[in-house]
Amino acid sequence: MSDVQVTPQQIFDSMPQALVPEKAGSTKAVIQFDLSGDQGGKWWVKIHDGQAESGKGDAPEAPQLTLMADAMDYVKISLGQLDGTAAFMQGKLKIKGDMGLAIKMASLFRRPT
Repeated sequence: MSDVQVTPQQIFDSMPQALVPEKAGSTKAVIQFDLSGDQGGKWWVKIHDGQAESGKGDAPEAPQLTLMADAMDYVKISLGQLDGTAAFMQGKLKIKGDMGLAIKMASLFRRPT
């Protein structure tokens, strides 16, 4: 996938298949993504029973974690072109809620190919 073609919607559409069930284990979490800028919007991911669901809009239940970023920065983070920790330190990624879950999240999903 080249940068130009990948949209936030494609990232979220692929997240359920990208979940690594062994890593997810008994993790139960709802994560809200609030992306700004070009192609921005709201999406959510729900992890439960070693599976993930994703959708557009507000999460179906109260999220334990909300991630806020520019949509294109988030795509870069998802593709491994921008380090999530570096993005957070630079203020490009804002995290509200469970910081431990935010750190763990990176290992729960395989990178899109």
